[in-house]
Amino acid sequence: MRILLIGDIVGKPGRQIVTRALPGLREEEGIDFVAANAENAAGGSGLTPAIYRELIAGGVDCITMGDHVYRRREIYSVLETESRIVRPANYPHDAPGREFTVLETARGAPVAVINLLGRIFMPPVDCPFRAADRVLAQLPPDVRCILVDFHAEATSDEQLMGRHLDGRVTAVLGTHTHVPTADERILPGGTAFQCDVGMTGPHESILGRRVDRVLETTTTFRPTHFQVASDDVRIHGTVVDAEPATGRAAAIRRIVVDQHRAERLADLTRSGGRPAADTVAEV
Repeated sequence: MRILLIGDIVGKPGRQIVTRALPGLREEEGIDFVAANAENAAGGSGLTPAIYRELIAGGVDCITMGDHVYRRREIYSVLETESRIVRPANYPHDAPGREFTVLETARGAPVAVINLLGRIFMPPVDCPFRAADRVLAQLPPDVRCILVDFHAEATSDEQLMGRHLDGRVTAVLGTHTHVPTADERILPGGTAFQCDVGMTGPHESILGRRVDRVLETTTTFRPTHFQVASDDVRIHGTVVDAEPATGRAAAIRRIVVDQHRAERLADLTRSGGRPAADTVAEV
């Protein structure tokens, strides 16, 4: 099984390159399951129901979130009713949304997706390690492939979670910093790990926002609106190959799709590539 986690989608530029390139990317790379972090997909912060539907229709199988999960109140109903989106499992029990989900690929293999929030340099939140243990205890025993999106600031936090879950999940992949790390590896117990898979959006920017706006506020303390930038748009993500019978990872690699490749992938779809929307079902 081949699983892709797409890093933080930022604003309209990030959404557009995903929906344009993802069907062709799935076809070209033989990807069975796609998760994407979309907590910044609406104007750079939060998610709306319309954008949720846009990403699902574009070929994303499951959406993960983070500390901006509740930035847009209108997303509450989606979090509470839809099976293809999860919020951090270490939020309070009564917080809107699912702690995890289990979806089935077109080939009939179940995949569990868990979202966790780090604690270092992040808003106060329950222990992600205990939350991970609790959620794993709830999963059906036949669910072997388990993807964890750990939305965290500190690489030490990420590495500790990787070690804590090594051998118990397929992959622990980080999001949140918008900067990809070059530490992808298979841990001794068979879990794929990377501190951060990076950002999907405009890279001629400061973490997706216009350089001039961020620089002005930083150097003068004059408030500005941190508008989403527009240039050098790329998909950053990580692909993990796993054995469905055991859930162990066999390979991990970073993936980058720039605008040139995105157009080629879009052409592939138009010329007969098979879009992958609606290929999964809730278990």
